[in-house]
Amino acid sequence: MNLEYFIAKRLLTAKDHKSSISAPIIKIAIAAIAIGMIMMIVSIATGIGLQQKIRDKISTFNGHIIISKYDDNQSQISVNPIDIHQEFYPKFNTVEGISHIQAVANKAAIIRTETSFEGILFKGVGKDYQWKNIQEYLVSGRLPNLKQTINEEVLLSEFLSKRLNLKLGDRFNSFFMKENNTEKPNLRVFKIVGIYNSGFQEFDATYVIGDIRHLQRINKWSENQVGAFEVFVSDFKTIKTKGEEVYQAISSTLNTQTIVEKYIYIFEWLKLFDFNIIVIIIIMIAVATINMAVALLVLILERTQMIGILKAMGANNWTIRKIFLYNAFHLIVRGLFWGNFIGIGLVLIQDYFGIIKLNPENYYVNQAPVDINFLNILLLNLGTATICLIVLLIPSFIITKITPVKAIRFD
Repeated sequence: MNLEYFIAKRLLTAKDHKSSISAPIIKIAIAAIAIGMIMMIVSIATGIGLQQKIRDKISTFNGHIIISKYDDNQSQISVNPIDIHQEFYPKFNTVEGISHIQAVANKAAIIRTETSFEGILFKGVGKDYQWKNIQEYLVSGRLPNLKQTINEEVLLSEFLSKRLNLKLGDRFNSFFMKENNTEKPNLRVFKIVGIYNSGFQEFDATYVIGDIRHLQRINKWSENQVGAFEVFVSDFKTIKTKGEEVYQAISSTLNTQTIVEKYIYIFEWLKLFDFNIIVIIIIMIAVATINMAVALLVLILERTQMIGILKAMGANNWTIRKIFLYNAFHLIVRGLFWGNFIGIGLVLIQDYFGIIKLNPENYYVNQAPVDINFLNILLLNLGTATICLIVLLIPSFIITKITPVKAIRFD
């Protein structure tokens, strides 16, 4: 039987395929698998990449979990101060999976220049602020130095700098309104030491980042009072669970809000990408499987005489079916190889060169981000190959209906 298997395999992979009827159909089947794999790799890489990039940008300006006074929970502005001496600060030891916690405060202000003015949200940060989150968005200048005495250094977005016609090193006036609108606003002069561009226009048009001590003085708070705490979790997938655990661990006068709750409209939109990815994978695998099934049927019909001869020599149905399935697997592997080669290549090109640009007003990013996860790609290949082979068992069943006498006479 091993000799029969070897002979049949040689017949199936012989060069005369190039001139056979099945040759173009086989090429189409290989191309379908390759194109399907390219589409799946690109869709997963860009879909997950976009989700992660947007999550990172939101957490850069808000943290993952925000701890604030109940009255301030639905507002961007810090009204009621929180004592910085808390059991969970500066280390949140009572809840596992917390990577960092930082004290911040927000206050609305107006930047006024000789030619224009803009409403902004001044984000006051301290020595514990995790600058590495925003450093990747720095396009010019440097980060403010907040480790020494209070100073006028701030980060301004590229969006606001263009609208206000300000550049690196310029100083500008900021007016902070008091709760009592009858009083004169507080004037502060700040110096631009760094310009950032997150590509998230909602934040770039709003935030100016500087020393929290300015807000403590304006609000007449002590140095031990802050507006809120921003908590970062190690694994974003656990944010809902950690949000509940953090809530249970803090004082009853405080409340928590995750960024998923605060920006629910964005995260609901991001969930659509998961659905789109699943739909693309199902369609591509279906197309590849149908093409492979057609190719296998044509191959079986083209080799009907060979099947009859093998049966006459004593080969059983399953042995012959395995021969054709082996040949089909060989074609699947070829399609997967070219699909992976081209698909991963396209993703790497986008990752390094950012060729595909996006409108930040619609997608919150300037270019299509990608996530290259080789485990996902491996599972995608294994899943595609397995599903194709399982489905191909159905057309290979036609071999059991072929009788040696009719097959040998078949022309």
